[in-house]
This record gives sequence, C-alpha cells and structure tokens, in this order.
Amino acid sequence: MSNQPAFQARPVPAQAGIGLRPPHFRRVLEEHPRVPWFEVHSENFFCAGGEMLRVLEAVRHNYPISLHGVGLSLGSGDRLHTEHLLKLKRLIERVQPALVSEHLCWGAIGPCHLNDLLPLPYTEEALSLMVEHVYQAQEYLGHELLIENVSSYLSFTHSTIPEWEFMAALTERSGCGLLLDVNNIYVNSVNHGFDAHTYIRAIPAVAVREIHLAGFTAKEGLGAPLLIDTHSRPVSDDVWSLYREALAHVGPVPTLIEWDQDIPELEVLQAEAAKAEGMMNARRALAA
Repeated sequence: MSNQPAFQARPVPAQAGIGLRPPHFRRVLEEHPRVPWFEVHSENFFCAGGEMLRVLEAVRHNYPISLHGVGLSLGSGDRLHTEHLLKLKRLIERVQPALVSEHLCWGAIGPCHLNDLLPLPYTEEALSLMVEHVYQAQEYLGHELLIENVSSYLSFTHSTIPEWEFMAALTERSGCGLLLDVNNIYVNSVNHGFDAHTYIRAIPAVAVREIHLAGFTAKEGLGAPLLIDTHSRPVSDDVWSLYREALAHVGPVPTLIEWDQDIPELEVLQAEAAKAEGMMNARRALAA
C-alpha cells in the first residue's frame, strides 16, 4: 500500500486570496465563492477531529490552502517545541497545503507562553539561532517554511543588523522562503523611523513566496502616532502604494488580505482582494 496521501493539493496561484475565518465558513461551503485561495491559522486545526477540521478538509477540495502558524516561537532561546512540531506535521500530512508559514519572532520561554509575536534583537547571535531553528523545523516537517516579518512597537538598543538585512540573511543561510508582510513593513517604518522603500529593495526577490496585506490602527498620544497592526480595517493608501513597489521588485506572487478583528462580510474581503488583483494585473501588463 502506498504511503502517499490520496489528496494532492493544487499550488497557490499568484493571485489575491483571503483568510478563511469562522464567520464565513457556511457561505464558503455552500456558495463556493470566487476566491483563488484561502489561508488559515495552523493552530486552529491541531485537533484530531471535529467541526473545524471537517470544514478545512471540505474547503481544501475546492481551493488551494496555505497554513499560517503563530505559535512555533522559532526565535525562542529554548529548543523547538516537539509536540507543536508534531501537530503541525500531522496537519500538513492531512491537509496537503501548498504553502506553510511562520513568523520571525518568539512567544514562549520555558513553561511561559505569551499570546503575542514578540520581536527579536537583530544580532548575529539571534540570526544564528533563527537559522538553526528554521533549518531544524524544515527538516522535521519535510516542507519549506516561509518566514514572515512581524510588526513591533519597541526596538532593542543592542541590535546591530537592520531588519531587512536580517531577513535576507535568514533565507540565504537557512534555505527558507519569505512571507513579506507589506503592512508590517509600513507599520514598523513609522514606529521606528526607517525608510520602508529601502526595506523592500533589500529583500531578495527570488525568496518571496507570499505577501500579506492588512489594516492598522493609529493610536494618538504623546509625540508621534503609534501604528498597531490590528487586522481590523481596510488596507491603507500608504500600504497599497508600498505594495505596488513590492510588486515591482518581486513580481506578482500569492497575496493575502488579512482581517482578523471586526471581520466584515465576505464581499468586503473580496473587494480588497480584487484591488490587489488589479495591481498584480497592472504589473503583469507592464512586464509584458
């Protein structure tokens, strides 16, 4: 008997998809809306069975799927969490996703698990740790990982490597791909005062397998506004402008509209995806 899975997923196309969230499960299952692909948060489907997994298995027969993890804590000083990796490996084998991604961050140390994606100091030590953990995870999972840049609201005084150089070095040394979150680049550029265009141009284009777009919230207070990556509103004009530059640099790649709070009707997400799709098509026309 063959050990190969009976189902082989289709690749995620270089089109604009949306995040599959519970408020839209019924419509997606019943109406099969025109969406090129869906992305889900891996940890929501670590269960051995139940309604959530039933929905995902039904959806993946009609749409390409990307798994996006938030809990592997690749940047932690601890060794990789074996149980988490095992659950992710089982999910990959069951769902056969086209893309699997995680974050450049840490969120757990010892028995303490924090509900956040915490930034790393950008140092040679942290880079070596990330390279080791990403390499180990890819070997264990038997699948390329895409690593996403995260939003942040503080920086470490002893960082010695610009974030964009850290990302480029990580993919070169570990063999991973990159998930370029354009909203996070813009948020961090405002919060930390760097040039977002420099960041985009420094990223190795061949490593970018996916792009994320989302909406942020500006918090007014003392001094300059602080931008919070809330995923709760439409993509801003400034982020759309930066997305155009990213497309000029890396070309059209699978692009996701993220919306995780105050989730609107499906048509709102489809309209955002259509806008991204239009920009990709415009880029293709220029390259033709």
